[in-house]
Amino acid sequence: MDRSPALLLLLALRLCCPGMQVQGYKMMVKFRDSSITHVRVGQRLELKCQTDKGDSGVFWVRMDRAGTLHFIVFISSLARTTFEGNQRTSTRFEATRDSSFYLLAVKSFTLQDEGNYFCLMNSNQMLYFSHGQPAFLLVTTTPAPTTQGSTTKEEPSPETPDPDTSKKKEPDFFCDIFIWVPLAGTCVLLLLALAVTTVLCQRTRSRRCRCKRPVNGKPHGKPSVPRRHV
Repeated sequence: MDRSPALLLLLALRLCCPGMQVQGYKMMVKFRDSSITHVRVGQRLELKCQTDKGDSGVFWVRMDRAGTLHFIVFISSLARTTFEGNQRTSTRFEATRDSSFYLLAVKSFTLQDEGNYFCLMNSNQMLYFSHGQPAFLLVTTTPAPTTQGSTTKEEPSPETPDPDTSKKKEPDFFCDIFIWVPLAGTCVLLLLALAVTTVLCQRTRSRRCRCKRPVNGKPHGKPSVPRRHV
């Protein structure tokens, strides 16, 4: 995952997985041009994130084919942008806010820009995220050369991931994050408590061993002198 302070701060919050729509808040990501189905190399791609609550700002994130998250930009409610590395601008992306829409534009789409794009919003100590919008390059196939007496066979091409399948995996991925982070923190606290208890027990035992023992069963008594027989 790209080490953006803003995104790492969000993932460090001990939040539950609220799902796609909670308490009437809706978040939806779409292509700005609804006629787009696939993307071509060098194409300018524009996406929009629509939300009912626009006063908290929005994070744009991309998940690649391997399931790795990449922070892109944070757009504040005042349309101020913060890209990776706390930069105000980016050579690959443009971002802005238009009314209830948070817009993201890929200036020139390349292979490294492929993935599922979705937006996150942190409001009232709750994390909301949209369904992912798949954006993959169009795969073209070329027929194999034919000879007389043989039939033409086309090689199977890698299929574009099913959007519905990718949408089902995204909630599970985030739920795993927000379940294991608090669990790991609890284990660390238990280990610290065990270490402190062990140290205190050792100090208590050492104090008891330093106390003086009574002589002949009487506290602070003098040792008795054996009698001699004449």
